[in-house]
Amino acid sequence: MRLLLGLGICCVAAAVMQLSATGAEEEVSKKMLRHVVMFGFKDASSEADVQKVVDAFRNLPNEIPEIADFEYGTNNSPEGLNDGLTHCFLVTFSSEKDREAYLPHPAHKAFVEVLKPHLEKVVVIDYWADK
Repeated sequence: MRLLLGLGICCVAAAVMQLSATGAEEEVSKKMLRHVVMFGFKDASSEADVQKVVDAFRNLPNEIPEIADFEYGTNNSPEGLNDGLTHCFLVTFSSEKDREAYLPHPAHKAFVEVLKPHLEKVVVIDYWADK
């Protein structure tokens, strides 16, 4: 009887562990749409001008609910391969539908107007993130 009870407990524990592992795998494998934007600014643009652009971009998650995540930074690579691009922004969406809502959104269009006078170069790449 004890042997059967012990086997039953082991089977239940194994089933729970399998369910937990499956749930964890599903969470890890959930893909997110990444929108990578890299800017190079005009030499004539002041630090204050560039900061105004950065602040406007940083504010977009407050105005566009479809943005799932946002981060940014400035280049500090020692390789010298940035080709004049100094700022990188990573905007994350849960779906292509969310990106479709973001691109024509009035807040995004207003940001582009702040950016335009200072933009020398831009590169945009979108991809589905795999982990």
